[in-house]
Amino acid sequence: MALLVLCGLSWPASTATPAVPVTVWLAGDSTIAAKRPQKRPETGWGEAFESHVKTGAVIVDNRAMNGRSTRTFISEGRWQALIDATRPGDYVFIQFGHNDQSVEKKDRYTPPDDYRRNLERFVREVRAHKATPVLLTPVARRRFEQGRLQDSHGEYPGIVRDVATQHEVALIDLLARSEAILREHGEEGSKSLYLWLRPGESSNYPDGLQDNTHFSPQGAALMAEAVVEGLRELDLPLKDLLQP
Repeated sequence: MALLVLCGLSWPASTATPAVPVTVWLAGDSTIAAKRPQKRPETGWGEAFESHVKTGAVIVDNRAMNGRSTRTFISEGRWQALIDATRPGDYVFIQFGHNDQSVEKKDRYTPPDDYRRNLERFVREVRAHKATPVLLTPVARRRFEQGRLQDSHGEYPGIVRDVATQHEVALIDLLARSEAILREHGEEGSKSLYLWLRPGESSNYPDGLQDNTHFSPQGAALMAEAVVEGLRELDLPLKDLLQP
């Protein structure tokens, strides 16, 4: 399966385990976030990502939250709380877009120019704290028409790529990677990766559910693996703190 990383940046690697654990902060939306019991089996890929880092060497602090865009993540004080806690040597993974581009949802919609400015602010402030920003394009929705996977994010992934290029930021093109996973599984097989539930299958969703945005545990695990693959290819020092 051909997977893409659209940023060829590299950093000096170190195999030494840090004396103080490195924190990986996750900033994003429901596709990453940890879920409440009443939402299970919905699972964010950030939950699955934790199993890929070395215990004692890395702390994963998942600040992602359902329904948030770059705009609301800032306006609710979530970004400020995250950045205030960030320390030199940490990493901040930033993945937004699902809610920013939802023009019909005025409580979260972020126009493209504002989205760009917010991403640039995130990058600037992470670097000011001597930490490393990592940008991720928004993960794919499961939308097929006549057997072909459809785009559902418009210009927003391109903005992430542009910001990464212009400001020399590490980029994991999770959209491209997740699209490859969906194409490999196909229109029918990819249902198992998302929150497709039959009536009576889950007590949280007694009438069943057909959700093409949020992940099943299996889907979250595959998306986390895609993030890890991208991280290894970026050659950041963090890759030496991943599980073999």
